[in-house]
Amino acid sequence: MSDDSLLLDFQNVSVIKDDKFVLDRISLTVGADENIAVIGPNGSGKSSLIKVLTREYYPIADAPGLRADIMGEKMWNIFDLRKRLGIITTDLQYTCLRDDTVFDTVISGYFSSAGIYDDFFDVTVEMKAMANEVLKFLGIHHLARQKMTKISSGEARKALIARALVHDPKALVLDEPTNSLDMKSIDQFRKTVSSIARAGKNIILVTHDLSDIIPEINRVILLKNGRIFADGKKEDILTDENLTALFEVPVTVQKNGAYYTAFC
Repeated sequence: MSDDSLLLDFQNVSVIKDDKFVLDRISLTVGADENIAVIGPNGSGKSSLIKVLTREYYPIADAPGLRADIMGEKMWNIFDLRKRLGIITTDLQYTCLRDDTVFDTVISGYFSSAGIYDDFFDVTVEMKAMANEVLKFLGIHHLARQKMTKISSGEARKALIARALVHDPKALVLDEPTNSLDMKSIDQFRKTVSSIARAGKNIILVTHDLSDIIPEINRVILLKNGRIFADGKKEDILTDENLTALFEVPVTVQKNGAYYTAFC
């Protein structure tokens, strides 16, 4: 029986793409009260793990002991699942880089679309109210009528967060979230995600950059060659030895207050 106290319950999850294991017998449970970071080099399986979570990829069906439960459920309607997971990727920003307003982009989160089409979508008063509420929470309500093509990358990333939050998901899934952002935007982005975590949302962060890890993340999982290389408390996992072995280059980890950085 599935356990609804777990955000994720993956057991013996393997995925093959182009005749290659991109995930190899992954077993991972994440509690409903945990915020996690998944770290690994390019090709380690980070994005594939996210795609299993979002049901873009499906594990090998006949694997012994297979389980891939999300929030206590084995089977999901994909549209229902997207309402429970707020997903933000760099690819999504490119998809949403259109002449739509920030407000319409946020509303599109209800429909898993890029943009709003009046002939197809029934936008309710309640949806508009929630969009305004989320924009205010993120401090970008003044951008509501600006076009996505006319705002900065950092502002666009906040608009995507608003789009992800508009249907009040259980968890926020961030895949390499600070790619293409400048230093000021990265700092603002981290503060925004921290405020969301403190408001009670689960955070699942996928990155190769230690500086993306906000203080509210309490567990780190290292992936290498499609398998879990290490898993545990943040302070135990983010060491010179572990990161050197993970990336196969000499790595020095430094902690500055509540944040970590790594140097080769």
